[in-house]
Amino acid sequence: MKEELICPHCGKVVEKYKNPFPTVDIIIETDGGKIVLIRRKNPPYGWALPGGFVDYGESLESAAIREAKEETSLDIELLYQLGAYSDPGRDPRFHTITVVFVAKAKGGAPPKAADDAQELRLFDPQDLPEQLAFDHKKILQDYLRLCLSKTA
Repeated sequence: MKEELICPHCGKVVEKYKNPFPTVDIIIETDGGKIVLIRRKNPPYGWALPGGFVDYGESLESAAIREAKEETSLDIELLYQLGAYSDPGRDPRFHTITVVFVAKAKGGAPPKAADDAQELRLFDPQDLPEQLAFDHKKILQDYLRLCLSKTA
């Protein structure tokens, strides 16, 4: 989508391009077979996968490791990319495109909520909370479908 702006110097129309924001989300698996979810401190509220915006000059992988550490205090090992989710309505604030990683928590430190996370809990993937933010319900359904197909 582009918007027109007027150049303050010459008065000509200048096109301004508006692009989606790149983000990452991380499904963090723990040794006990549970996954980490955070309760968001800021709107949109609800339970969510840890994640956030990719900084300029940062790789998707680095952003995932950084966001996991900032929101959960966990060090993680990225296992694989689950997929990319780009529905323009997935974030009610603006258009985002997320790349979802599956990761394993590493080290012995217990997770704790930090940064944008108001609360953190470990959930059994088969018993998730009802109120999930963004499109995280769909993402987790895709994750569970993939996990079940690997065991079949």
